[in-house]
Amino acid sequence: MGILRVAGLGALTGCAIVLAQGQVPGMPTSAGETLSGKKIVLAEAVRGHRTVLVAGFSHDGGIGCGDWMKAIRGDAALAGVDVYEIAMLEGAPGIFRGMIKSGMRKGMSSAEQERSV
Repeated sequence: MGILRVAGLGALTGCAIVLAQGQVPGMPTSAGETLSGKKIVLAEAVRGHRTVLVAGFSHDGGIGCGDWMKAIRGDAALAGVDVYEIAMLEGAPGIFRGMIKSGMRKGMSSAEQERSV
């Protein structure tokens, strides 16, 4: 049985940080795509791993999530923890999603793109 905690929500407009360990019952098994183009099911990717999920639900939330990602990656105490950034683009018109993803890729290493869904 895993642990699922919401570490922060509301402090950053539109950004949630979730700490997961092991198997998380009830975690959605929806498929997504990383910014590098790889198909991924997060529930499967994080199974059995200590993981931090940082989710953005708006443009402003995404900016805040980027700041959190930098802080988490720079924290030596979290060096062995998998970290994924999740951008919720459902509300964005389909015609703009490609431009949004392209903008998100700028300044990200290929390893960071693999961990951005």
